[in-house]
Amino acid sequence: MRIVSLLPSTTEIVCALGLEDELVGITHECDFPASVTGKPRLTSSRISQETMTSKEIDHAVRSQLAQLDGHGSIYDLDEARLRELNPDLILTQELCDVCAVSYKTVERAARMFEAGVRVVSLEPNTIGDIFENIRTVGELTERNSAAAQLVGDLNTRLDRVRELTARVDYRPRTLMLEWLEPAFAPGHWVPEQVAIAGGDQGFGQPGRPSQTTTAEEIRDHAPEVIVLIPCGYYKEDILRQLPSANLPAGWENLPAVRNGEVWATDATSYFSRPGPRVVEGVEILARILHPEVFGPPTNDQALRV
Repeated sequence: MRIVSLLPSTTEIVCALGLEDELVGITHECDFPASVTGKPRLTSSRISQETMTSKEIDHAVRSQLAQLDGHGSIYDLDEARLRELNPDLILTQELCDVCAVSYKTVERAARMFEAGVRVVSLEPNTIGDIFENIRTVGELTERNSAAAQLVGDLNTRLDRVRELTARVDYRPRTLMLEWLEPAFAPGHWVPEQVAIAGGDQGFGQPGRPSQTTTAEEIRDHAPEVIVLIPCGYYKEDILRQLPSANLPAGWENLPAVRNGEVWATDATSYFSRPGPRVVEGVEILARILHPEVFGPPTNDQALRV
């Protein structure tokens, strides 16, 4: 089978199922496992995250998506290269126009193939959905057994964290900030990650898209721990952006800030991408929230800022 993955998360899933050799095309953002980086890249971004501030990126994204009566895109697809690769299966999504190339663009490109190519859209909103996506990819690629084994192993790791956090008496009010400027409250699977890791997940909506929030809402929540997880960022990106970010009013008076409980993590690796590593994200969060139980996070996992 010749597989094209138009999502970094599905690239991770495909490789975790032992199908890296069948992967013939990826996105410009696919960087895990590192061994895929030499494969043909079929997408590019119209926005330069490396040179723009958090506020500038937000404005550019909104402007691009507003074009063409709300059907704009911030990504381009190399349709000619896609046809050359002649895939049997294209894995993509419709969930978020900020996360990947437009599904309509992928469909249109697929119709140009002389032979049939299957386009499958994966739409996870929860951790359970992510695991179901793993099973779906396993079924599509005849790797059902490997998918079942992977999901079983991931559930075992989550159960281990749940067992330990079920005994804690204190669940700190936790703010997972999914964008710096403007501030975004968490959604989708992130509140679940907080709950399993032993935090109070009252800020954000599980299974729903992340949304902008206000300084007043953040102050009312009075977070005791803040974890910075701007979508698509690594720790280094967060540290680069912080000095220029206009953080919500009253930030310096929040309990987490006063007590030095503000953390930066690799959001791209453990929180933004709906792939197997969301479980590692839970394990890292558990170390941040309950170091007395799990031990403190290493510098590779999270940095106090």
